[in-house]
Amino acid sequence: MTPDDLVVTKQGLRFQGRRFPCSIGRGGIVANKQEGDGGTPRAELQITGCLYRPDRVSSPNIWAKPIRIGDLWSDASDDTRYNTLVRAPHAFSHEVLRRADPLYDLVLLTDWNWPNARPGKGSAIFVHTWRKPRHPTEGCVALASADLRYIAQRIRPGTRLILS
Repeated sequence: MTPDDLVVTKQGLRFQGRRFPCSIGRGGIVANKQEGDGGTPRAELQITGCLYRPDRVSSPNIWAKPIRIGDLWSDASDDTRYNTLVRAPHAFSHEVLRRADPLYDLVLLTDWNWPNARPGKGSAIFVHTWRKPRHPTEGCVALASADLRYIAQRIRPGTRLILS
């Protein structure tokens, strides 16, 4: 591990010598992640992208992409586009990325079960803004908005997210 890795432990997320409070999935950290289990996978992932709501926040880095109206994330195991960004209308189960609440105003994408998604192994392990301090997620890692922005400004694609 290096100081530039994002390391999630029971004590929070460690990055560049600082510790940030964070939330994980309601099912805790799990060794055998399955779609819908609420678990955060025990894994070493890479950050593959950054999305942001341009009507609410400014781009945190030069490689971030705006979330557009109609952007969705497929979470249907039987969809050929499972665990990828899709556009509305989309006939399969999905998450709306341009939400009414601020959870996805800034999102770090990971390579969990991507690019060759295996049905049922879980989709969309994001790093996003938390609902409230330490409130569990559906499997993602969540942080305070200011902490997520601080991190997003200092990482690059390929930064490791270590979930232990």
